[in-house]
Amino acid sequence: MLHFRCATVLKELFEVTLKRPLSGSRQKTWLPTRRRCFGTASLDARGVSAHLKVLHAAPLRAAPCAAPFRSYCTKTEGAVEPDEQLKKDGDSSEAAIDKRRNAGILPSLEDLLFYTVAEGQETIPAHKFLTALKATGLRSGDPRLKECMDTLKETLRNSSDGVTLDRHLFKKCVQSNIVLLTQAFRKKFVIPDFQSFTSHIDELYESAKGLSGGQVADYIPQLAKFSPDLWAVSLCTVDGQRHTVGDTKVPFCLQSCVKPLKYAVAVHDHSTEYVHSFIGKEPSGLRFNKLFLNDDDKPHNPMVNAGAIVCTSLIKQGVSNAERFDYVMNFLKDMAGNEYVGFSNATFQSERESGDRNFAIGYYLKEKKCFPEGTDMTSVLDFYFQLCSIEVTCESASVMAATLANGGICPITGERVLSPEAVRNTLSLMHSCGMYDFSGQFAFHVGLPAKSGVAGGILLVVPNVMGIMCWSPPLDKLGNSVRGIQFCTDLVELFNFHNYDNLKHFAKKHDPRREGGDQRFVFGPMDYESLQQELALKAPLWKKVSPTESHQDSSTTVVYRMDNVPSEIKK
Repeated sequence: MLHFRCATVLKELFEVTLKRPLSGSRQKTWLPTRRRCFGTASLDARGVSAHLKVLHAAPLRAAPCAAPFRSYCTKTEGAVEPDEQLKKDGDSSEAAIDKRRNAGILPSLEDLLFYTVAEGQETIPAHKFLTALKATGLRSGDPRLKECMDTLKETLRNSSDGVTLDRHLFKKCVQSNIVLLTQAFRKKFVIPDFQSFTSHIDELYESAKGLSGGQVADYIPQLAKFSPDLWAVSLCTVDGQRHTVGDTKVPFCLQSCVKPLKYAVAVHDHSTEYVHSFIGKEPSGLRFNKLFLNDDDKPHNPMVNAGAIVCTSLIKQGVSNAERFDYVMNFLKDMAGNEYVGFSNATFQSERESGDRNFAIGYYLKEKKCFPEGTDMTSVLDFYFQLCSIEVTCESASVMAATLANGGICPITGERVLSPEAVRNTLSLMHSCGMYDFSGQFAFHVGLPAKSGVAGGILLVVPNVMGIMCWSPPLDKLGNSVRGIQFCTDLVELFNFHNYDNLKHFAKKHDPRREGGDQRFVFGPMDYESLQQELALKAPLWKKVSPTESHQDSSTTVVYRMDNVPSEIKK
C-alpha cells in the first residue's frame, strides 16, 4: 500500500533535511564530498505557518546539482550536528524544537501537519482534527490509526480542558502514524480529492434509488423477507479511504458473491493448475443453475453453481465441515479487515430445504466423477449452502472487494491475505463470467470485474483503485440487482474506470485518481523556448524537456510527456 511504499522515502528526505542548514546559517559548515549534492529544502521555519495553510501546497524547492545523481553531504571537520548540540545544551524537547526553528531548520512532519490543521491558531480542537481526517477518506476507527487514536483519547483525558491540543500534545498523538497522516493531508492517496469524488457517488446513489423495477428473490424463502426499498453503496480504496451511503449496516447473505472469494481461497491454497484440472474457465452461455458440463465433463467455470460446488470440495479436503467453515470464515474476516462477517443459520436451513436443484447438480457431478477422489457429495453440498449463507454488510464487503483491488493485501490492515496469482485469476473470471447471463453485456458496458448474488449484492472491483459493494434486493430477470446495475453503469459513464477508457486518444471522462509518473500535461499556446522556461521554474533539476509530438508554431497547444517527475513539481 501507498503508506508502506513511501515510508522509507519520506523518512530519508526529512532526516537529510534536518541535517542541512540554510545557506545563511553562520554556526555550522557543511560541504559536499564531491560536486554532487543532495537537493533539499531552503525554507525559513519561522514563516512556516503563513506559508503552509495547506500541507500539500508546500512543495520542496530543489537546489541545483552539478550532476543528475544525488548523494548525501558529509560534515566538515569540527562541525557539530544540530541534534548533538541540542543534547549538550540539555534543553527540553520543546526548547530544542524552538532552537532548531530559530536556527532556520525545516520543521518536522508533525510540525507541518499541525500548521496545516491549526490554520494559524496556537491550539487545535480535537474535533477539528477528526473532521479534517474524515475529509481525506480515513476513519478514526481505521486499524492503522489505532495507536494515534488511543494516544489522542488518553491525551484529551489528561489535558486541562479535554478538548484542545497544543503543538506539543498534537505531535505526541500523531507521531506514531505520521507517514500515513502526511500522505492523507497532502492528498497523496489514490483519490486525492475525496470529498468531490464522494459527492458524485452520492448523486449516482440518489439517481439509482428512484428505480422501482425488479422482484425480490423468493425461491429461497428467507431472502423473500427483505424489503425492496433497501439500497446501499459502500466503497473502500486501496489506500483505505472509505465512503458509505444508504442502508450500509444492514446484514445480508453473500449468496453467489461468495463464489469468487472461495475460488480465490482454493487457488491460494493449491494452484491454478490443480483447481482448473476440475473446473473450466469459459463462460457457459447458460443459466447459472443448469445441469450441464463442458466437452471435458467439467463445470464451465467457478461462477456457476456446478463449478462453485466442485470448487467448494477442493477447500481443506479431508477435514470436518466445521473446520472447513471456520477456515473460510477466517479468510473472509482477514479480507474484510476484521469488520463484520457473520452467518445466517435461518438462510442456511432455508437453502438446504429448498435446494433440490443443487442436489440434482451434485449427483450429476458425482456421476461424472467431477469431485476429487473420496469426496462426500452431501457433505460438500452442506458446506456449499453454509458459504452461501455467510453474512456481510455493505461496509465489510467493500473492504473485501478492495483487498482484491489491492492485489490480495487488505487496505486497512496492510496484511497479505491472498496470493497475487489467486487475485489475478479471480478478477479474470469475475470479468468474463461474474454476472450470470449478463456477463458479456456488463463487460462491454462497464468493463470491470464484478460478481452478483441473488440476495441483491454486486461486488465490484476497480483494480488498483477501489472495491465497491452495491446492495438492493430487487432483481432483474437475469438475477442481478436492478439498482446495482444502474449504479455501476452510471459510475463508468462518469469516471474513466472502464478497463479500456485510458486508450490513447479516447474520449475523456473524469479521472479521480492521483496523477501517475507518466502523465501528459497540456500547456496553453506558447513556443518551445517559453515552455522550457516555464518548466525550468517548476523543475530546476531537469536538464531538458523532450516533447512527445512536434511543436509547429507559437500558437499551437503543445502536449509534452513528463516521466518520473516528483509529484511536488507537477503542481
